[in-house]
Amino acid sequence: MKVKFPRWFYQLASPKWFYDISGKLLPWLIVVTVLLMIVGLTWGLVFAPEDYQQGNSFRIIYIHVPSAILAQSCYMLMAVAGAVGLIWKIKMAHIIAKCAAPIGASIAVMALATGAIWGKPTWGAWWVWDARLTSMLILFFLYVGVIALSSAFENKASADKASAVLALVGLVNIPIIKYSVEWWNTLHQPATFKVTEKPAMPSEMWIPLLIMVLGFYCFLAVILMARARTETLQREKRADWAKTVIENY
Repeated sequence: MKVKFPRWFYQLASPKWFYDISGKLLPWLIVVTVLLMIVGLTWGLVFAPEDYQQGNSFRIIYIHVPSAILAQSCYMLMAVAGAVGLIWKIKMAHIIAKCAAPIGASIAVMALATGAIWGKPTWGAWWVWDARLTSMLILFFLYVGVIALSSAFENKASADKASAVLALVGLVNIPIIKYSVEWWNTLHQPATFKVTEKPAMPSEMWIPLLIMVLGFYCFLAVILMARARTETLQREKRADWAKTVIENY
C-alpha cells in the first residue's frame, strides 16, 4: 500500500522552499528566543526563591536542565532526519541531520560542564562515574562520531548515509540517559519534569525553568535553520535559484 504524505512533507524536500520559508521564519524566531531567554533567566536567577537545601547554587538548573533536555532532543532530531533521508532520499533531511550534529555536541558540552559545576557543591566532586553522567558523556562522543564520519567521505551521499546509520545506532543511548536514575542506584536526582506527575518544586521555580526550556528549543531552531541555509546554498550552488541568491549577497 502506498503511503500518502501531506503536501508540506514534500515541500520540505525542496531546498529552495526550505531556504525561502526559513528566511521568513528566522527573524520571528530570533525575537521569540531573545524574549524567552531574558524572561527565563531574569526570573530564575533574580526572582526565584532560594532552594532550602542547595541555596543559590541550584540556580544553575536554569541552564543545565534545558541544555541536557535539548542535547537529547537534538540527537533524536538528527537520527530521525537521517532515517528520513535514508528511506525517502530527501536531501534536506540529510542537511538537517548534518547541521544538527555540531549544535548538539556543543549543547552536550554545556550540559556536562554545568552538571560538573552543580555537582561540586552538591556531591563534593566535579565528576563521578554516575550512570546519568556517563551516558551523557557517551552522547557527546556519539555526536563527535557522527561529525567525524560525515567529514571522512569526499562523496556527500556516502557521508550522509554513513552518519545517518551511526546516528540511528546511537539512539539506544537515549532511553539509557532518561531512565538511568531509575534503573541504577545513582547520585543524580530524578527528572525535574514529568508529564504524569506534578513538579516537586514550587511554581516560582519551575515556571521560569519551563520558559528556559522553550527558549532553548527556539534557540536550537534558530541556529539549525541558519546552519542549514548555509549548507543548502553550498550543496545547491549550481542550481539557478542558489546562483541568484549568492549573486545578490
